[in-house]
Amino acid sequence: MIFHQTTLKDAWLIDVEARGDARGMFGRTFCETEFAAHGLATRYVQQNMSVSAEAGTIRGMHFQRAPFTEAKLVRCVRGAILDVIVDLRGNSPTYLKHEGFELSAENRRQLYVPPGFGHSFQTLVDDIEVSYLVSAPYTPDAEGGVRYSDPLLAIRWPLPVSTISDKDANWPLIDPEAAPYF
Repeated sequence: MIFHQTTLKDAWLIDVEARGDARGMFGRTFCETEFAAHGLATRYVQQNMSVSAEAGTIRGMHFQRAPFTEAKLVRCVRGAILDVIVDLRGNSPTYLKHEGFELSAENRRQLYVPPGFGHSFQTLVDDIEVSYLVSAPYTPDAEGGVRYSDPLLAIRWPLPVSTISDKDANWPLIDPEAAPYF
């Protein structure tokens, strides 16, 4: 695996180091030793998937509150997405900064989302599937989110929104005067 630091503290973009022969290719998507060497979570308790039918679909901007914060390792295994993360940790030098990454079945990239980040994505094509490992069990009472269209973040989504859940469309706007999320 090839680890690329992002502009956001503790977030990583990870490329599969593919080895090919007449059969096709092989590459690792996770290695406990390499993740630990980069200070990343090495224990995952769930693997989730989401399937979206229509280009322009937005899911998120989700997080889980302490003590149930979670790291995620996100891959797009069919189609392509723009995956956007926001640092919501008040003590971080990149607090309230965001960055977007194209993840696709073709580029095989993964995104490591640290605990304390909001996570969202928009589908860039029809019929996508996203798979992600999660370091903490989903806890409904700890679920939180911020609005994907929050003017403070000013995220530039590449497509008009075609589909979004009522919950995701109505997460609260960030109050810069309030205490940080984490």
